[in-house]
Amino acid sequence: MTPRGTRTGEDAEDLDVEEVLALVNNSNGTPQPDPAARGEKDSTPTPRQPDTRHRATPWPQARDIAERAARSAGRAAAHREPVSVPLDAALGLTLATPIDALTDLPSFDTSAMDGWAVAGPAPWDVREEGVLAGHTAQAPLTDGEAVRIATGARIPADTTAVLRSEHGRTDDKGRLHATRGVAPGQDIRPRGQECRTGDQLLPVGTLVTPAVLGLAAAAGYDTVTAVPRARVEVLVLGDELLTEGLPHDGLIRDALGPMLPPWLRALGAEVTVVRRVRDDAYALRKAVTSSDADVIVTTGGTAAGPVDHVHPTLRRIGAELLVDGVKVRPGHPMLLARISETQHLVGLPGNPLAAVSGLLTLAEPLLRTLAARPAPEPYTLPLRDAVHGHPHDTRLVPVVLRGDQAVPLHYNGPAMLRGVAAADALAVVPPGGARPGQEAELLDLPWASAGIGVCFT
Repeated sequence: MTPRGTRTGEDAEDLDVEEVLALVNNSNGTPQPDPAARGEKDSTPTPRQPDTRHRATPWPQARDIAERAARSAGRAAAHREPVSVPLDAALGLTLATPIDALTDLPSFDTSAMDGWAVAGPAPWDVREEGVLAGHTAQAPLTDGEAVRIATGARIPADTTAVLRSEHGRTDDKGRLHATRGVAPGQDIRPRGQECRTGDQLLPVGTLVTPAVLGLAAAAGYDTVTAVPRARVEVLVLGDELLTEGLPHDGLIRDALGPMLPPWLRALGAEVTVVRRVRDDAYALRKAVTSSDADVIVTTGGTAAGPVDHVHPTLRRIGAELLVDGVKVRPGHPMLLARISETQHLVGLPGNPLAAVSGLLTLAEPLLRTLAARPAPEPYTLPLRDAVHGHPHDTRLVPVVLRGDQAVPLHYNGPAMLRGVAAADALAVVPPGGARPGQEAELLDLPWASAGIGVCFT
């Protein structure tokens, strides 16, 4: 998605905020009347007024603000209370109550191998009927007796050990002999080996992965109590966007409509709808005010161009701007607004890589915190190559991981997705750039870290 207007949005990233505002404000600085107040549809935004006090938020601080906003919203929203969820719908959620063992695991002594359950010393007389998994227990063994047994089958009482199939042989009289020593308890999984009834298996805050689902099922659970997903509505703004075919006649393909929903799901959200909104302030206002989502994500329109309606709309509905621009490239004109005590709007820039930057800067900490997921442990790797930096702002640069180094990728301009599509992570490059071998913090991408919702849903 390419920005509209002249030297606004990502094409104006090298300008200060005040310079951008000056390009689009009236010469007399007089605010325009609100057509919506007269019941009219307005397609011209109210110009943003110069504010010499306004400064973009530093990148780390912007992420902290998003986390705090989510914690406040989570406490205020009644519908964010924990819910009971069937196992087949719980993948990617966060446990709101611990999973405690409802029974001993295993709940009876079982065979760890295919072979024979044997009692006493060899040789052994072998019973005719074997023991299979899922069948009732057989009569106790007596010394010198054996019975064929399958993996997972219940061990008969008074069994000394399980002799693996490959470690036994029968003589011409049908008696069983061991080809190597047999230790008492060998290849038997005793009752309670994994856990005893009441043991805590997983604590509150655990992310439900496929393995967690398996453990919960093995422990006898049909449901788990989890934090519900935040409901997210995506508003794709722009008259110039095509949903199919090749770009033509000044129209371009929408890259964000297909990209954002799965990415947001990977962050723990439930994407309820993706709406396409024309470049019209009334249409945007109606879409925002009619949404009941926990988080509204918009694309484009966050700068101060002639059809950038996000800021005027937020002012008209009385929203509180928590973050208005971030000192990060690409993605500088992103924003975070509190519409109500329980509803927020994340305004992403229209250029694709700039929108990715906004996702990782504002949407990720907001949605992760709403989902009660723990913050990932920060980690760094040395950069193989030098990375040019912005004089004052953080840069997020796509990289691939090669051994113990991060290799910066080309095609990392605000409107480009070619670099990030091949990337494992984004490197956080401090103002001024980074030299070869310098350690850089890395932000994993969902598909590179087997993100929930990307690989499993």
